Amino acid sequence: MELRTTGYGHPDAAKLAAEVQQEYVRRYGDIDQTAMHEDHFDAPYGLFVVGYLDGDPVACGGWRAKESDADGLRDGDAELKRMYVVERARGRGLARALLRHLEATAREAGRTRLVLETGTEQPEAIALYASEGYLPITKFGYYKHSEQSVCMGKPLDG
Repeated sequence: MELRTTGYGHPDAAKLAAEVQQEYVRRYGDIDQTAMHEDHFDAPYGLFVVGYLDGDPVACGGWRAKESDADGLRDGDAELKRMYVVERARGRGLARALLRHLEATAREAGRTRLVLETGTEQPEAIALYASEGYLPITKFGYYKHSEQSVCMGKPLDG
């Protein structure tokens, strides 16, 4: 897979982000209502990447800087957003490769912890993150009061 930093507003990123929203509709009955803007992913405070196989956009994900707040986020945090692999490309390790790339770029940008919010209807995502060292953290964000919300974090040291 070739990873390209595209920004969140790139047409391929927008196409994949729309697909992941439909995945949320299938699993949860609605799109993700979390506020997202293109500039959240502008360097040095964020990054958005699209993964390509033979020129075809098949995966995406990004991170955006976060600072301490009442929900338990800390200065130096980066929030993982819109991790997605199209169905036809799943099972090849692409999500893991993308996740590791996002961790490395967040670390290089001076971020000290990667945090994320996923949900109980995405057991494969939870398993991926747990296998990469992510642990449960205090719930944060738009869905912090939802029973389906699962928040996880991982220090980016080393």
